[in-house]
Amino acid sequence: MTFSARIGELTDRDPAPLYVQFARLIRKAIGDGVLEEGAALPAERDLATEYGVSRITIRRAMAELVEEGLLSRRRGAGTVVTHRIEKSFARITSFSEDMAARGRVPSSSWIMRAAGLVTPGEAMQLNLSPGAPVLRFHRIRYADEAPMALEFSTIPGWCLNGVEDVADSLYAALAGAGHRPVRALQRLRAVPFLGGHARQLGIDAGSPGLLIERCGFLRDGRAVEFTQSYYRGDAYDFVAELTDL
Repeated sequence: MTFSARIGELTDRDPAPLYVQFARLIRKAIGDGVLEEGAALPAERDLATEYGVSRITIRRAMAELVEEGLLSRRRGAGTVVTHRIEKSFARITSFSEDMAARGRVPSSSWIMRAAGLVTPGEAMQLNLSPGAPVLRFHRIRYADEAPMALEFSTIPGWCLNGVEDVADSLYAALAGAGHRPVRALQRLRAVPFLGGHARQLGIDAGSPGLLIERCGFLRDGRAVEFTQSYYRGDAYDFVAELTDL
């Protein structure tokens, strides 16, 4: 079955521009389950030939859908169907908890897991003295085997027995030691993914990303976590519930 037979044809009876029509067909196919998450779309040139339109028309529609988070471009896999993940700012949750709550399977690959001495920047965030021991956990985070984020965490050395305490979830390890944060300050800003980070996530250099810096605290006010997380901009929405008290 051809792609157009699966998702529909363009028509001269529709006054909308061709790229708008094509984007509409893709949206409907995703919404109806005809195109499932992870499904790869044909190459732009093949779609242009099949629909009898220019590659610019297909590219413009694809770009719009990528911006909406319905499609993503993955190195070596082309353009695939995806779904954006909403991460709430209302609760302190780990990446593993976020993914599990959405029916995703979380996993990680380690970039670095090591003990060391605090840097001046980390000392300011964690309120540690110069030369204090810390544990660092740098990794790529995945959901259903798709790379989603880069995570760089530093915790005071007294929080855990050692780096081997962390298997999958840092927060699970901290909870087991009685040092899971109960309060956090977070800052979010937009950043471009540079060469090294882009390669680790399999995306193009310059792709938009979201950087969250989090400092987590115990009930007694001690800082137990400083984490910088780089989330793919094409895969995440951050939401917060606001009330007028």
